[in-house]
Amino acid sequence: MPEFTLNVNGNSRTINVRDSQEPLLYVLRDALALTGAKYGCGLGQCGACTVIVDGEAVRSCLLPIVSVAGKKVTTIEGLGTPEKPHPLQSAFIAEQAAQCGYCVTGMVMTGAALLARRPSITREDAQQALAGNLCRCGTHERILRAMLRASKGAA
Repeated sequence: MPEFTLNVNGNSRTINVRDSQEPLLYVLRDALALTGAKYGCGLGQCGACTVIVDGEAVRSCLLPIVSVAGKKVTTIEGLGTPEKPHPLQSAFIAEQAAQCGYCVTGMVMTGAALLARRPSITREDAQQALAGNLCRCGTHERILRAMLRASKGAA
């Protein structure tokens, strides 16, 4: 069994996997019990599995574990805490930007990666960043408002 050392949420974790091509999503959920990233489509088209790897929002369902060894992986569990949420998490709460909640992790992680690169964004920037994340509940307007609120708070 291949062994990999990952930096997940600031902690070094050594894990054994069945196959070096196993998707990061499965390792996070099954081996590390980090269930914030969700399995949606398995094709990288919905964004429910989005995590941040070395500052970039990526689809963990498509990313083989071998490709993240030695890289910094941040999941929703490592973004903020209940006592001190990330500014975007606070903005999502303030805007009530979640309904069913399934897509929220992917939206927050995508938005957090964008805001880390560009603390001040426009509505168009937010729309472009979230273009690959699907939400079927109809809270997309609130999600965009939350991203702009976090942008203003970060600027």
